[in-house]
Amino acid sequence: MQLDFCKVQEPCDSTRMAVTEADNPLLGEITCGTLLQKLQEIWDEVGESDEERDKLLLQIEEECLNVYKKKVELAAKSRAELLQTLSDANVELTNLIAALGDKSYIGIPDKTSGTIKEQLSAIAPALELLWQQKEKRVREFSGVQSQIQKICEEIAGGLSNGPLVVDESDLSLKRLDDYKSKLQELQKEKSDRLNKVLEFVSTVHDLCAVLGLDFLTTVTEVHPSLDEANGVQNKSISNETLSTLAKTVLTLKEDKNQRLKKLQELATQLTDLWNLMDTPNEERELFDHVTCHISASVHEVTVSGALALDLIEQAEVEVDRLDKLKASRMKEIAFKKQTELEEIYARAHIEIKPEVVRERIMSLVDSGNTEPAELLAQMDGEIAKAKEEAFSRKEILDRVEKWMSACEEESWLEDYNLDQNRYSASRGAHLNLKRAEKARILVSKITAMVDTLVAKTRAWEEDKSMSFEYDGVPLLAMLDEYSILRQEREEEKRRQKEQKKQQEQPHTDQDTSTFGSKPSPARPASAKKPVGTRANGGGSNETPIRRLSMNGNKSKRDSLNKLTSPSNLGAVFKEDAASPVVASP
Repeated sequence: MQLDFCKVQEPCDSTRMAVTEADNPLLGEITCGTLLQKLQEIWDEVGESDEERDKLLLQIEEECLNVYKKKVELAAKSRAELLQTLSDANVELTNLIAALGDKSYIGIPDKTSGTIKEQLSAIAPALELLWQQKEKRVREFSGVQSQIQKICEEIAGGLSNGPLVVDESDLSLKRLDDYKSKLQELQKEKSDRLNKVLEFVSTVHDLCAVLGLDFLTTVTEVHPSLDEANGVQNKSISNETLSTLAKTVLTLKEDKNQRLKKLQELATQLTDLWNLMDTPNEERELFDHVTCHISASVHEVTVSGALALDLIEQAEVEVDRLDKLKASRMKEIAFKKQTELEEIYARAHIEIKPEVVRERIMSLVDSGNTEPAELLAQMDGEIAKAKEEAFSRKEILDRVEKWMSACEEESWLEDYNLDQNRYSASRGAHLNLKRAEKARILVSKITAMVDTLVAKTRAWEEDKSMSFEYDGVPLLAMLDEYSILRQEREEEKRRQKEQKKQQEQPHTDQDTSTFGSKPSPARPASAKKPVGTRANGGGSNETPIRRLSMNGNKSKRDSLNKLTSPSNLGAVFKEDAASPVVASP
């Protein structure tokens, strides 16, 4: 068997081994060809058979193939590893770009051709830069998330959410901005919560001062960090702290309201007792710190210790003392309340019988069967009822006063008109002239006043189902009588005017016949004879006395003009009611 020398020689030439003469001085440069030639020479010298030679050459060829095969496998394995590395690098590059969220990252190679090592050399710098960017982003995310976690733990009251884990799959700037926005919101919420806590603490401080409570004890029961010794940033802002603070403030405000209400009740009682017993100002001044808040609102009470318990207890002791003193002065106090009741009825022009009431009070106090507080409460109820009744009569009474005032002006105006010297240049004449002008305007409204007063009175009587009396006299009867008398007075004036004309007629005829002319119109007729002068030779300004038409009673009046005054009407009604009925002549 002959060995193909060319086949063996080609790979040997391609993988030539360089052996220097220093290694084997007997040999020059060794190649597969020189070795095979040397082997042929040895075989020729030895005399090896062709069969043996073919066998040896085949063995040498197999060994060479095995060596090449191993080298190829190693090369293929190395290439596969390089390809895997390149693939992993590309995957890592893609993941980093996706995680960082920057697809147009500067330094990323666009080259996808060339040898594997060239591609690895091209992608390595970009990977290094992206790794550095990733580490920087992770630190930024970690810093922001740690602050968020800290604030969340503060809001949750120190409850931990577990170890901080940064999700490295998404490190984009958008996500980082989202975290930063969330951090800003939490920081604002923390600031708002801290301000709310400080506001609550300040409110608790003010309330404790007013109520006389220990502020430090009260606020540290809510949370120890609320002590003033701790810094502002170290105060608890948790939901529990805020909730407890809100409850504490609410409780303190309720206590303040209750104490203020109690103090105002005590102040009212003190004031009432002082007024009833005419307590001197020296004793009252001792409790100015109590009575100064008698009408204050809860927000107005800010003085330190103003609602302390010892102050309220002090006021309670004083009220108890005055209550005991009041029992010994019950009769005096009751008569004082009765006087107040009588004054209310008098101002409201309601007629009562005070003597009977005073006798009853005297008997109740002397018997001792009635509790002082019960009697005073009953009298207070009567006073309240009287005030209510007086209030319901106020509008009508005001109109009655205006009506009476108008009637007085009317009476004055009539007297003024009868004064022959009213136009003289005497002192004060111009003032009377102005008053007369105003009086004429007011008198012109009397009829409308009476009509309105009648309508108001009837409406009141229908609403109350009772008669409206003015000092014991029915007001409607007074108004009706006044209207009748006013009408009769007008008729009387007309009769006097006609009588005057009749008296002056003969003088007019005589003057006409003597001088042939009438009197000058510039000369007033009143200059000849005063208005109202009767032809009885007396020459006095007297008016006839008429009897009162109500119930057939005899008149007690002296003149018709004075009778039309509402105040005189009431007196006449009361006199007629008290006197026996006399038949008219």
